[in-house]
Amino acid sequence: ALGEFVLHYQPLWSLGQDRLVGVEALVRLKQPNLPPLGPAEFIPVLEDIGQIEALGDWVTREACRQARQWLDAGWEFGVMAINLSPVEVARHPVEQRIRSALDESGLPPERIELEITESGLMEQGARADEFLRRLHALGVRIAIDDFGTGYSSLAYLRRFPVNKLKIDRGFISELTTDERNARLVDSILQLGQSLGIEMLAEGVETEAQARHLRSHGCHTIQGYFISPPLPADQLWERYSRVGED
Repeated sequence: ALGEFVLHYQPLWSLGQDRLVGVEALVRLKQPNLPPLGPAEFIPVLEDIGQIEALGDWVTREACRQARQWLDAGWEFGVMAINLSPVEVARHPVEQRIRSALDESGLPPERIELEITESGLMEQGARADEFLRRLHALGVRIAIDDFGTGYSSLAYLRRFPVNKLKIDRGFISELTTDERNARLVDSILQLGQSLGIEMLAEGVETEAQARHLRSHGCHTIQGYFISPPLPADQLWERYSRVGED
């Protein structure tokens, strides 16, 4: 039952402004007397049994509701990032779900940032263009997740209405220990800058990684160096009063 699921939120942090600029909604499965399970454990099962759309619908509505609640409480948290699974993108008309969640919550569409993995987008082939344009027409922001892992033609970056590229954590983990890896990340950052697309690095765990990214023009990071994903009340407790003093 969907009642066993809960959303946690991981901060998206601006290095330049040293402040919260958004949160990513991450679904967890509650287990009695055990830590919650992450999506790697249950998403494939839900995809197999045809329940991924029901979960995706719940996540979208709950994230929009929570974002609206924070705005109403006067908290300027930035954007709410929501993941779309490749299976959902392939099989279901998600724009209708997004529209109804926005209508239901009264959340301004520019507060939502939809994350689609690069490989999931590439699997769409010719449909990808039309799919992204329909989402863009809703007024939401679009981020390409796990960027650099999809082995795709870079031509789509020129054509598609993409707001943000999220550099995959696999590149960031070896950023300060592998020089070739570091050069690759630097060139991805330059690519984003030349196209005028915002860049975010995922999986940042150390100060050295954050420093390298900042010095090479990556303005936004996400990862345990800033904060693990937190339940809504803990996130509110930790960040909603920041900057008020």
